[in-house]
Amino acid sequence: MPRYHITVEYDGTGFVGWQRQKNGLGVQQVVEDAVAGFSGEAVRLHVAGRTDSGVHALGQMAHFDLSGDPDPRTVREALNFHLKPHAVAVLKADRVPDDFHARFSAKERIYLYRIVNRRAPLTVMRDRAWWVPSRLDAAAMAAGAKMLLGHHNFSTFRASQCQADSPMKVLDGLDVEREGEEILIHARASSFLHHQVRNMVGTLRLVGEGKWSPGDLRAAFEAADRARGGPTAPACGLYLVSVGY
Repeated sequence: MPRYHITVEYDGTGFVGWQRQKNGLGVQQVVEDAVAGFSGEAVRLHVAGRTDSGVHALGQMAHFDLSGDPDPRTVREALNFHLKPHAVAVLKADRVPDDFHARFSAKERIYLYRIVNRRAPLTVMRDRAWWVPSRLDAAAMAAGAKMLLGHHNFSTFRASQCQADSPMKVLDGLDVEREGEEILIHARASSFLHHQVRNMVGTLRLVGEGKWSPGDLRAAFEAADRARGGPTAPACGLYLVSVGY
C-alpha cells in the first residue's frame, strides 16, 4: 500500500499529548479520525516522537499507509478539512518508500523552549510559553548549557517514567539566546529522554537566576541522579520544531 509522510503543526493546549489515550483527546486520534473521514480507512499513525500534554509542534512527522493512491496534495487538503475545528494542521504530505518510518528513519530532532522573562503576566502567550518574572541572565544560562553537550549519562534530566533502555544520549546542540523579553532555548539531538529538555530548562533557570553556580550545575549533572537536578519546566513552553531524515 502507498505510504504517506505528513508534517503536522498543532497547539498542544487541551490535548492529552500526541498519543491516543482513554483519559482525553490525543492529537493522534484527531488525525487518524481525519484520515478515516476522507478515505473510509482506519489507519494507525506512526510518529517521530510522542509529545506530552500541553506540548506544541511546529513540525511533527508521522506516516501511515492507505490502500488507495490519492495525490499527496489531495491528502493534505482532505486532512485539513476533516481536522476542523481542532488546532491541528497538516502542512505537507508526501509519498515515501515502503521502508520509510517516521520514528526509526529519523536522524535528528530539534526542540524549542520559550521563556517570557518579564514582570507582567502573560496574556496572548499564555499556554504558549513559560512566564518567569525574575530577571534571568541568558549569558550564564548559555554557558551552563555548553556543559551538557556531548555524549553523557543524562539521568539527572530523565523522568522517572522514562522507558528508554539507557540514560546515555548525545546532545548535539543546546543554545540559549535572548530576544527582547523572550529567552529561547534550542535543543538538538538524534533522540531525547522523557522530559529531558524540560528538565534541562528548569535547571538552567536556576543558573539564570543566580541560585546555582556553574559548579553546582556540573555537580548535579555528574551525579546522574534526577533528585539532584532542577525542576521540570512546564509543558506549555516546549515546541517540537522539526525532525531531520
